[in-house]
Amino acid sequence: MTAWFLILAIGAATFSIRASLILTAGRLTIPPRLEGSLRHVPSAVLTALILPQFVVHEGALVLSPDNYRLVAGIVAAFVAGWTRNMIGTIAVGMGVLWLLQYVFG
Repeated sequence: MTAWFLILAIGAATFSIRASLILTAGRLTIPPRLEGSLRHVPSAVLTALILPQFVVHEGALVLSPDNYRLVAGIVAAFVAGWTRNMIGTIAVGMGVLWLLQYVFG
């Protein structure tokens, strides 16, 4: 019973927050400076979610060439900047990771 109540309460809170933003979207004016800052939120959140996967291993910070995920991530970042191709970036990054694990691991 408690779990269902919690699920419904969180769902109602999420719905009300989203509905309030949708209903007031046409009436609110966002200052240009805030709007410019908000454009950086998705990349900041994505970085905050992904970066620990590359630099933390078993609770410790690992910044060395032995960290195959970090090396593959750096290679993938260069490929992404050079080609702007998401599928190619994923393929190269995973290929480098698998190759490093096969050869050295």
